[in-house]
Amino acid sequence: TLNDLVSNKPVSLRSLMQGKKLVMVLYFAPWCPNWRNEAPVAAILYDKYKSQGFEIVGVSEYGARDDTRNFFGPTGPPYSVVVESETRDDREKTPHFGYRQLTGDTRKWGSPWNIFLEPSKCDPSGDVLTEKAWVVNGELIEADADKFIHDRLAANAVITPCKP
Repeated sequence: TLNDLVSNKPVSLRSLMQGKKLVMVLYFAPWCPNWRNEAPVAAILYDKYKSQGFEIVGVSEYGARDDTRNFFGPTGPPYSVVVESETRDDREKTPHFGYRQLTGDTRKWGSPWNIFLEPSKCDPSGDVLTEKAWVVNGELIEADADKFIHDRLAANAVITPCKP
């Protein structure tokens, strides 16, 4: 459970996954040039597939909440964004850092870092959401991500949501 960027109220990943077929959890630092390259790609993919059961949950890392808000501008993010950390000093203290280490990501900041989850295969409760996921260490390649999302959504015609 992390706080929502806009409301600053706690929100759980399981609640954001309800009723979805595929969820991309997108870790980013608002100041990161690689994230700035990926942000438009994420927005395009979200817009294209959101009506088919695709969700993006952005997780802001290592940057002030106001910097993240400013990045998305006056209209705000097109998808849910939560905040895990707000300073660069937290780099090695975040779950994000630990997850990246488990996947072999040796980049200093790990932004962006994407993990794709199938809600129908997640654990309905507990500390461990899933033991299997697809991970992208670094920026998405739009054509590859588009094909992956398309194929996964086609394979998951039945929605079995996790319980919050």
